[in-house]
Amino acid sequence: MQKQFLFLPMLTGAIIAGLLLYSSCQKTSVSTGPAHVEFYLTDDPGPYQAVWIDVQQVWVNTSSDTSSSSSGWQQVPLLKPGLYNLLSLRNGVDTILGAIDLPAGRISQIRLVLGTNNSLVLNDGTQVALTTPSAQQSGLKLNVDQTITAGIPYAIVLDFDAARSIVKAGNSGNYLLKPVIRTFLKSTGGAIDGYVLPDSARAQVWAIMNTDTIGAWPDSTGYYKFWGIAAGSYQLVFQPDTTTGYQDTTLNNIQVTTGQVTHVDTVWLHR
Repeated sequence: MQKQFLFLPMLTGAIIAGLLLYSSCQKTSVSTGPAHVEFYLTDDPGPYQAVWIDVQQVWVNTSSDTSSSSSGWQQVPLLKPGLYNLLSLRNGVDTILGAIDLPAGRISQIRLVLGTNNSLVLNDGTQVALTTPSAQQSGLKLNVDQTITAGIPYAIVLDFDAARSIVKAGNSGNYLLKPVIRTFLKSTGGAIDGYVLPDSARAQVWAIMNTDTIGAWPDSTGYYKFWGIAAGSYQLVFQPDTTTGYQDTTLNNIQVTTGQVTHVDTVWLHR
């Protein structure tokens, strides 16, 4: 799996201590010690040049009390708080945010706290500020509900849907950031990948199973990837930009198996 670091990590003493603790845990039996949990950020992209989000804090809750005042919340040491361009994190590319050692048990929720320095670069190169509703400034709570086992490393991915998270506020020209994020363990689910051509169609790809719909925006080579998705039968819809004159194409019965990547034959769109 390809990983991309958007910043050169500046390890604080606390993070170095945490990494040393992780190293020592690796030498013990998997039945003892804490569970090491890493948190990654990736993106379901949108039709923009860049989407910059200001990640300031990540918290994890290991108790049944998910209120903001709960003693079960623990702050995850981040490698580098600050700006991340979501559109650099697509089609299976991710970046690590931070890591923490937790006791065996259940992770109920994650809380993502964003700063105020969020912005959007439109396709014409214009940069505009993204306003975050005040109700979310204390942190966006994300349901996880995963059981972790002592001595086992885990990786939890925060999959940020850029297209659905950005809302234009009427005719004011303002853009709101209302984060839509799904979470999943890297070790769970399956994946779909393939190519859609020609690139001039500027197609978006949708994976649909029952009421669940996930989008992917292919890169300049036409490559797309859905990952961390539930096993089952999917419909793939290839939807070109309406101004290009290309027609939609649909594939049915694309089977996904947990722990495997389903490779789809290259799809050529036609006018």
